[in-house]
Amino acid sequence: MRQAQTEIVVRTRGRGLYDFTRSLGTWVAESGIRTGLLTLFIRHTSASLTIQENADPDVLEDLLDAFDRLAPMQRGLYRHAAEGPDDMPAHIKTALTDTSLAVPVCDGQPCFGTWQGIYVFEHRASAHRRSVVCHLVGQ
Repeated sequence: MRQAQTEIVVRTRGRGLYDFTRSLGTWVAESGIRTGLLTLFIRHTSASLTIQENADPDVLEDLLDAFDRLAPMQRGLYRHAAEGPDDMPAHIKTALTDTSLAVPVCDGQPCFGTWQGIYVFEHRASAHRRSVVCHLVGQ
């Protein structure tokens, strides 16, 4: 068994889903590991990870809208408001999604389906640098 680890930084421009499938696939291929398990972990509490459709951009917009309905940005709605009106809704959205994911690696690439991509789901309104730790075990 071999292991590889890296950190991928995804720069966001505010609320949205940011595809980093290509950079992740490049790193996995360069690791030389052909078969294994890739674990991803985002080091933040107001952004998350998701595997989602990468073909129709309406899917991503509908997801953003649905999460805004689930955790609206509304002053007075939450006790935690010290970091701005978008912070507590961002924490709720992260709690409803994932901060870590496991993805099989087959033939030297993450085994995503035809229409799947991996995204940083930015829940805050302003730009951020989001760090994703990637750990690969296999042979």
